[in-house]
Amino acid sequence: MTFSPRVRFAPSPTGQVHIGNIRVAIFNYLFARSQSGRFLLRVEDTDRERSTPEAIDALMGVLDWLELRPDEEPLFQSARVEEHLAAAEKLISDGNAYRHARTPEELPAVFFRVPTTASLYGGFLREAGPVSHKLFEGEPLRIDHTGIQYVGVSRKGKPDPGGCCLAGMADGKVLAADGTLLLDLAEALPSILAGETALETAGADRIEYTRREIVFQDLVKGELAKPLDSMKDLVIVRGDGSPVFHLANVCDDDCQKITHVIRGDDHVENTYRHIPLFLALGCPVPAYGHLPMIVNEQGKPYSKRDGDAFVGDFRAKGVLPEALFNYLTLLGWSPGDDREKMNRDEMIAAFQLERVQRAPAQMDLRKLANLNGQYLQELPESFYFADIRDLLSRTEWGMALSEDRLVKIARLMRPRLQTYEDVFSWRMFADNDFERDPNALKRGLGKAWQRDALSRMAALMESGKTLGAAREEVAETLELDDGKLNQPLRVALTGQAGGPELLDVIALLDRTTLAPRIRKTLSLLEPSS
Repeated sequence: MTFSPRVRFAPSPTGQVHIGNIRVAIFNYLFARSQSGRFLLRVEDTDRERSTPEAIDALMGVLDWLELRPDEEPLFQSARVEEHLAAAEKLISDGNAYRHARTPEELPAVFFRVPTTASLYGGFLREAGPVSHKLFEGEPLRIDHTGIQYVGVSRKGKPDPGGCCLAGMADGKVLAADGTLLLDLAEALPSILAGETALETAGADRIEYTRREIVFQDLVKGELAKPLDSMKDLVIVRGDGSPVFHLANVCDDDCQKITHVIRGDDHVENTYRHIPLFLALGCPVPAYGHLPMIVNEQGKPYSKRDGDAFVGDFRAKGVLPEALFNYLTLLGWSPGDDREKMNRDEMIAAFQLERVQRAPAQMDLRKLANLNGQYLQELPESFYFADIRDLLSRTEWGMALSEDRLVKIARLMRPRLQTYEDVFSWRMFADNDFERDPNALKRGLGKAWQRDALSRMAALMESGKTLGAAREEVAETLELDDGKLNQPLRVALTGQAGGPELLDVIALLDRTTLAPRIRKTLSLLEPSS
C-alpha cells in the first residue's frame, strides 16, 4: 500500500491574511502535491470575537485567489468543541490531567499533566545526564500534584524563583547541605499524584535529579530537544469550560489523520507540549517541520511597519497571484539551482522539505516587483489590455483616453511595468497634473543652465516652433551638445528620471500641452544656485 501524506493549513482567521501564514499554506500544498498526498484546510475559529464571518470570507478569498484549494471540505474547529472536551475528560480519567484553580476565586481549569512515566513517551524522551540544582537558603520548597515550586540561586547569588512539572524532576532527591536525604521524589510520587502535598522547608539545600528531554527530529531544523525541567503542566480547558488551542489542535490533527505538521517555527515550543498530548491520548504523533520566519532587513519579524505584509495589500497593488505564489515559495526554499521564476508544476516537481533553509528568510519587495513584472510580460495581450482598461476606468483621466491611444500607451509601457499599480503613473500621457518625482526634479533640473534651457524651449514652442526645432535652437544658442538636453527634457515632460525612449513617449503626448507642461514642472522648482 502506498503511503499518502496528509497535511493541513490551520489558520485562525482574525482579519487580513499575513504573507507568513499564506507561505505556510503554500509549503503544505507543495509538499502534498509533490508526495501525491492530501492538502487539507482547518479553520481554527474558536475565538468567536475575532473570527468573524468577514475574516473567514477574507481567508477563503485569498486561498481561492492563489488557487490553494483543499482536497476535502474545510474543518471548522468551533464545530468540534464537544469532542475536545471529551478528550479532556479521558485525560482526567486516565490520570493524565486534573482540575485545578490557582486561586480560590477562580473556577477550576483542566491541566494536562506532563507524563512522569518514561514509557509513555516512546522514542520521544531521552536522558541528558545528572543535574544538581542549588536552592536559596531559607526559602521554601513546595511539591504537590501541580508540580514543584522552589527558589534557586541566580548567578549573582540572589533568590531566583522557579518551578517545573513533576516530570521534570521525577527521580529527584531533596538533600540537606550535609547530604542527608530529605525527600525521594520517586518514592513520594504516588501519594503526591493522589493529591497529598509534600512540603519541605527545613534544611533543603539542593535537588539532584536526572535531566530528561523531549526530543524529536524536525524535518527542517533537524534534531530539537527541550528539558522537562523547563516545562510546566499545561492548561487545556479554561475555567469557563472552553478548550485551549493546544488540546483542540491535537484532537483535530488526529481527527483529520494528519501525518505531517508543517508550520512556522514560532510553534516549536508548542510542539514540545503537543507530542505528550498525542501520546497521552493514544494518538499517533505526526512528523513535524518548522519553517523559518520572514524577517525585515534588520532581521526582525516582518510586519506592516516594513511595507506590505498582507496578501490583500499585494493583490490591491496589482501583484499577480502566480508571481506572489512563486516569490513566497522561494522565500526560504530553493529548488537546488539558480531558477527564480518557476511555474507551479515545476515547483511541485522540485519541492523537498530538505531544501527549506533553517535561517530566517528576508523579505525583498524589489525582488517581488521584478518577478511580478516578468509574469506581466507573459500575459496574453487580450488579458493585459483588458486589465489595463479596467484599472484606468476607475479614473477620470483614464476614461478620457481613446481606445487607440490607450493601447499604444499600454504597449509602450509594458516592458517597464512591475505591478498594475504602476499604471496610475501613466497620467503623464493624459494631462499635466501628473505626479513628479522630487528626486528626479532635483537631479534633472537642479542646475541653473538646465532650467534656463527648458524655459527657452517653452518660449520658442509658445511662439509656434515645434519641439524639435526649439530643442535644436536652444542647444545651438547655449552651445550644448544635443544629447545634453535629453535628461532635463525627459524630467520636464514626464517627471521621471527614466522610462521608454524619450521620442516614443513624446509621440504619445498632446503636442499642444508640451510648453505648458514644461512651464508647470519648472514652477514646482524653487530657485537654487
